[in-house]
Amino acid sequence: MQNNKYTSEDNHGCSGECYEAWVAQTGGVVALETASAQARAEASPEKLGEQAYIGCIACHGAKGEGGIGPMLAGQSATEIAAKLLQYKAGETRGKQSSLMWSQAGLLSDQDIDNIGAFVESL
Repeated sequence: MQNNKYTSEDNHGCSGECYEAWVAQTGGVVALETASAQARAEASPEKLGEQAYIGCIACHGAKGEGGIGPMLAGQSATEIAAKLLQYKAGETRGKQSSLMWSQAGLLSDQDIDNIGAFVESL
């Protein structure tokens, strides 16, 4: 298979025989997306929350230990979800609320529940 700087498992970067070989190897775009969707559907809320939490690490720490932002570890999923929903609604909760408004605004309600489940598991 030909490669270029844009090549990855889900971006083949080739055509013709190369493309046909990639489809034979991976099943093609539809197969890759179907497998990805199935993996997401089978993942636990904690695992999905861990993936969504990546955007939180810089301020709250990898294990919710805090840093620029407050410590999250030790809080329940309900507490975390309630706070994120307040931020998403534009409510002020503290001096760094303006940072959280944009972050929470990017999250779906399901993302918020999943992040809560992940934080509770820390």
